Amino acid sequence: MLEQFVTVMPGTLGPALLVMCLNVLLSVGEGRKRPLSAHWRCIGLVVGILGAVVFAALRATAVIIQRTFINYPTLVCCVIADIALIVVIVRARGLTRDWAHHAVWLHIGNAVAGIAIALTVFRALPDVILELTIFIEPGDPVFTSEMLLRALGFILGVAASIIVACIIRSMRLTATPLWFTVAALMLIALIVIQHLTSLVTLMLSVGDIMLQGLSFHVLVWLINNASWLIIAQVWVFIVPAIASVVAGFRIPAVARNPADSRRRTALRRRAMLSAAWTVIVAIGVTVALTYGVAQTNKQPVLSPPESYSLSHDVATIKFSQVSDGHLHRFQYKAKDGTVMRFIIIKKNGGAYGVGLDACDNCGDAGYYEKDGKIICKRCDVAINLATIGFKGGCNPIPFPYKTTHGAIVINTADLDALSSHFKS
Repeated sequence: MLEQFVTVMPGTLGPALLVMCLNVLLSVGEGRKRPLSAHWRCIGLVVGILGAVVFAALRATAVIIQRTFINYPTLVCCVIADIALIVVIVRARGLTRDWAHHAVWLHIGNAVAGIAIALTVFRALPDVILELTIFIEPGDPVFTSEMLLRALGFILGVAASIIVACIIRSMRLTATPLWFTVAALMLIALIVIQHLTSLVTLMLSVGDIMLQGLSFHVLVWLINNASWLIIAQVWVFIVPAIASVVAGFRIPAVARNPADSRRRTALRRRAMLSAAWTVIVAIGVTVALTYGVAQTNKQPVLSPPESYSLSHDVATIKFSQVSDGHLHRFQYKAKDGTVMRFIIIKKNGGAYGVGLDACDNCGDAGYYEKDGKIICKRCDVAINLATIGFKGGCNPIPFPYKTTHGAIVINTADLDALSSHFKS
């Protein structure tokens, strides 16, 4: 569940904040008094989501393998739209004030906003949507507790982004428009940096540009700190939060009448609550995307090797030592000095799965046991227990062995012949 949450939330948080900011800064009128172009931002959101769903489906079905021919022009358009959006946000107050006298300019602003939303959502959501394809492990029943937890993590990730955006939106009534606009500009600047980083990385990979020195180190830093750019998208709204608190304290205490006093008290309380909740969600996002990501990326530690009998070039492991149905790991030093590992596990039906603690695909990363499953440490694939002891895929590399007199017997010459699998 945590893995889905910390994967989905970063992909949905930026678009949610962008849509929220543009709705706050460009919304005018109500009902019939709203301009027709006010719906263009919503249309942009829908188009972006549908495009992301189609793109994710094509990727999931391997119809699209090389994504460069789509990502390249999309990123170029994203950067152009982001720059145009900065101009729109700077001019937002002028566009919405007496908009009926210059409706064309407001329509242009909403058109730019709709395009920017569509492109940003299209870029951000495919990886989020692809998380839906890993709810069910191959071979598992459709409805399991594990599947439900993954689905819950996905839903919570989307819901958290929407809730964060709604909480921050509440400051529109307490913070001065200037400081909310400043925060929105900082948000767009961070989104521009994300899009530029992806574009430059793509251009570098196809050989369109060459980077050296400082520019290359800056790019590497941005790639390695991508999560902090997402966290910063929330923290920029501390600016209007502080402005809300200041505005609350500046409300005069002396009122003309009891009704005015209650209004001022309510406004002051609303300002304090909006600021406090903004700080809380900023801290929550930071914890989720630092501690949460660290927990999901934590590398499992292989269990220590167990002892066994080794005599006259024959390794002997008693059934009683490995008959509990759990993974057992052993270590052997080959004739050429290579330290090797092999595993044994009792499978369903009484047979034993025996093989190297390595595979042809992932090398000597090894396997670990989690929730009754044997999982490859490098690619995180759960191995079908019945296939351990057979060649292919990510299965442990098999080798000859015998079962006799209540024990598994292995000739060390068979291990020596496979020592190359553990050489770096």
